[in-house]
Amino acid sequence: MLVDTHAHLAMKEYDGDREAVVLRAREAGVSRIVSISTDAASARETVGLAEKFEGVFASVGVHPHDAGKIRPGDLEDLLALAAHPKVVAWGEIGLDYHYDHSPRDVQREMFRRQINLARTAGLPLVIHTREADADTLAVLEDERAGELGGVFHCFSGDWSLARTALDMGFHVSFSGIVTFKKAEVLRGVARMIPSDRLLVETDAPFLAPVPFRGKRNEPARLSLVAACLAEVRSLPVEEIVRVTTENAARLFSPPSTAGDALKIGN
Repeated sequence: MLVDTHAHLAMKEYDGDREAVVLRAREAGVSRIVSISTDAASARETVGLAEKFEGVFASVGVHPHDAGKIRPGDLEDLLALAAHPKVVAWGEIGLDYHYDHSPRDVQREMFRRQINLARTAGLPLVIHTREADADTLAVLEDERAGELGGVFHCFSGDWSLARTALDMGFHVSFSGIVTFKKAEVLRGVARMIPSDRLLVETDAPFLAPVPFRGKRNEPARLSLVAACLAEVRSLPVEEIVRVTTENAARLFSPPSTAGDALKIGN
């Protein structure tokens, strides 16, 4: 039983076979999927998918790419959606200075505002950071985001970033990137993450693991990420499955839901 802690089931890449994608995930041993939103519209769609599919849960939030597109009322709508019993996180949020699709000052302001909305909702954070690590960490520290907890998703940084994230109280999640040939440094980081902070994800439809790199990704391929981590950490795959499943259940079950948000094993 694996938990894909980060996939984008509402994206158009799945419009032709979304139900089959969820079914293939179950058949591949992925019993739970946290489907991540990137703006207000996708949040509504994602919550709808969580209502439709058993084992699918949702996050709400605005990706830094879309921070400059937030319209009046969007954040209020997200806060209302956050009360849904199958919403288990706020994100993905953060900073992305690689593409600069939104102005950096707007990204930082929306990042701060959403951390505080997550605090109001009582939800952990799903953090995106790309070429913006110093500013990402500064905002998280200023806003005392470690009190909320959460995950640095699709981790691709160095040990310094990982250690700081861990010190703040965050989890670290690895995607198909860890299987890539040139990701030796990342595998070294994966080797050092404490077992109780380790998570796995696909970031589907992106970042398909080897040998599917370059193709559309989907949650059914999560086992390849788990197998890579098992090899890197010299552990049986079953142990990676166990600890990441337990970590996901703990992180995505906010106290306000008395542990019912992510019903691992039911």
